[in-house]
Amino acid sequence: MQLSDLRNITGDYAQTGSMPAMFIGHGNPMNGISDNAFTRALGQMGASLPHLPNAILVISAHWLTKGTHVLVASHPPTIHDFGGFPEALYAVQYPAPGAPELARETKQLITSTQVQEDDRWGLDHGAWTILKHMYPQANIPVFQLSIDYHQPPEYHYKLAAELKVLRNKGVLIIGSGNIVHNLRQISFSDNAAPYDWALSFDATVKQKLEQKAFTDLVNYHTLGRDAQLSIPTNDHYLPMLYTLGLVNKAEEIQFTYEEIQNGSISMRCFQTAS
Repeated sequence: MQLSDLRNITGDYAQTGSMPAMFIGHGNPMNGISDNAFTRALGQMGASLPHLPNAILVISAHWLTKGTHVLVASHPPTIHDFGGFPEALYAVQYPAPGAPELARETKQLITSTQVQEDDRWGLDHGAWTILKHMYPQANIPVFQLSIDYHQPPEYHYKLAAELKVLRNKGVLIIGSGNIVHNLRQISFSDNAAPYDWALSFDATVKQKLEQKAFTDLVNYHTLGRDAQLSIPTNDHYLPMLYTLGLVNKAEEIQFTYEEIQNGSISMRCFQTAS
């Protein structure tokens, strides 16, 4: 693909300046209807941007596929992909429009693998529970890119770099997962004390982010016992690698929220800052 092709791909999107790349620890689905420190911080994250995004691309821990898929639905449904929660949570709708043309253009940007179009998925709770607080009017087009769960961490980190051009066209790209996510050790008490290993690994990741030691974070399996306990499965960790792959050399990391919920879930959020 030539540079001229890239210009044409997102030519209809106004030049609004580069958008940051974000990672959001979304945690418990109940955050979708909760008023707490985390959800208030989400509102601040949306309000703090210098301008509204032209569109939002979410890479969520809850869309795992074989192969990479992009959501091309023009009116993506709100997916309640969980069980055992109050009816009020299932009643929530986030009727944001889709971005089918941009989704198809994103497919063209990715040359390292063949991307499949999907019009049956919607906005899963890794997307709508956070966007509901960031942009409650649901008036910004949203689409998702799936995570090929059959690929190693480095694959996801490298694939993300192919999406950087979207940031310059006003597309806010959000990785939505959790750095520490161990449901086997979770406590359902709102006041649960964090496990020592959860605090330790969350602090290690923070330090690596400050140092921009991204290779260490891609190779997280070398980071010891705390990493093993924090990432028993890497579905919630992989979205962070997409955010890291979007970081430019001159950018720093700005931490926008920090907490351990339910003992074993890191809610750490961060974004790029020039």
